[in-house]
Amino acid sequence: MSIKNWPQHDRPREKLLKHGACALSDTELLAILLRTGTHGMTAVDLARYLIDKTGSLRALLNADFKELSQYKGMGIASYAQLAVIREISQRMLEEEIRRQPIFTSPAAVGKYLRLYFNHEQVEVCIAMLLNQSNELIHTIELARGTINETKVYTREIAKAALKYHAVSIILAHNHPGRTCQPSDADIKFTLHVKTALNLLDIRLLDHFIVTTNSTTSMADLNLI
Repeated sequence: MSIKNWPQHDRPREKLLKHGACALSDTELLAILLRTGTHGMTAVDLARYLIDKTGSLRALLNADFKELSQYKGMGIASYAQLAVIREISQRMLEEEIRRQPIFTSPAAVGKYLRLYFNHEQVEVCIAMLLNQSNELIHTIELARGTINETKVYTREIAKAALKYHAVSIILAHNHPGRTCQPSDADIKFTLHVKTALNLLDIRLLDHFIVTTNSTTSMADLNLI
């Protein structure tokens, strides 16, 4: 049965207009975005199928074209729609963060980092450069993948800190789909950076480990 033949109160668009977008399920939201289904499937059927195949709405939005093209109803146009929604969402979140550029607590840093790493599928390590007022001056990406060249990364951090006249540094990296606990390599890397920055009279405030739902502060664990 086509969606237009459903009872009016069951149609996603009518439900949205009456109760607001927050009242819709992930499947219903995606069905509105897709607008049409595919052979033998309504838009809602297709939305449910795609979420089931990828595991979640988040995973679906983060999937690349090669993965999505394996599924029914997913061509270039559909992928472009999802990619645009993902990018708009990310830019809105980044704009919200930029309105609060001063990091007054680990919780504020954690919120920023969860949004920063929101769509990353691989491990990424960054250094956040701060001024005397704990305002973010600049963020540099140090590495993608395993952190194993600590001397190289420390040199890049030092160069950037001097260039931007940073007073302090916060390190952070994500653990995609993994535990939020720092590894032995994380601890070793952090102490190496701290020792080097001390020689330049620059403070290493913290090193955060970030997953989708949580953050861990190495300073809170007394590892710095």
